[in-house]
Amino acid sequence: MQDNYTNTLNNSPFKLAACAEMLYTELPFEQRVNQLTQEGFCVELWDWTQKDLSSLAESGATFTSMTGYIEGNLLEPQGIKTLLDTAELSIHAAKKINCRALNLHGTGLGEGGIPVVPLETVCGEMWIRAYKTLCQLAALGERYQQLFILENLNTAVDHKGTPFARAIDTFTLVSAVDSPWLKMNLDLYHAQIGEGQLIELCRKSLPYLGEIQVADVPGRQEPGTGEINYPAIAKVLGTLGYDGVIGLEAFPSQTTAIALNRFRDAFTLS
Repeated sequence: MQDNYTNTLNNSPFKLAACAEMLYTELPFEQRVNQLTQEGFCVELWDWTQKDLSSLAESGATFTSMTGYIEGNLLEPQGIKTLLDTAELSIHAAKKINCRALNLHGTGLGEGGIPVVPLETVCGEMWIRAYKTLCQLAALGERYQQLFILENLNTAVDHKGTPFARAIDTFTLVSAVDSPWLKMNLDLYHAQIGEGQLIELCRKSLPYLGEIQVADVPGRQEPGTGEINYPAIAKVLGTLGYDGVIGLEAFPSQTTAIALNRFRDAFTLS
């Protein structure tokens, strides 16, 4: 699968994207997209059903990811059908704005990121169902030439009760499916809370990476505000040859401009 997205920030080897849901929130959404684009960043968004896709298509922005389903889950028959049906709707929406990737989770998330149907225990049969559902999603992606990415989440702080939440879980599922149309969205903020050992996690996940998302811990703010050594991670990713999307999915500690500068600095290799 060709990735035709070029890096607009020449001083970084990565394709840097910023989440318009969390940055420049004082502006209307389309103005946020325009501002991020003017500053040279690709743009990420969440629920596409609440957006004016025609206006976004005319913005000139490069969209790297958005939510890849509306409802459903990986585990039970009606939830699987709903997930697949709304994933197909999401593909058509993505085509309207030329969005590179559609983001998935282990289950549908409701208000505040809490699973619609929380699960504390995931049995072997559930793993098999999730695997088979993801195989169907990968086939759907191949049919439409649309990439899906499966994101890890943390259950300790933000998403209690989410099945297949850890990065090792998403790695296991994505590597088992082994399709170029289903990759990992490795969120290092969530992984730091749930697992740690981020550099080794990046090394292990490299063949299956579709995107990396970042924020610091604690607080989910930009790099440099917490405990994660993002410049060290950037150096390792550069050495490994990763040149894909890195998305800032963080709340600014002060202003969006400061947050974006810190993000760019953390992922600029000297």
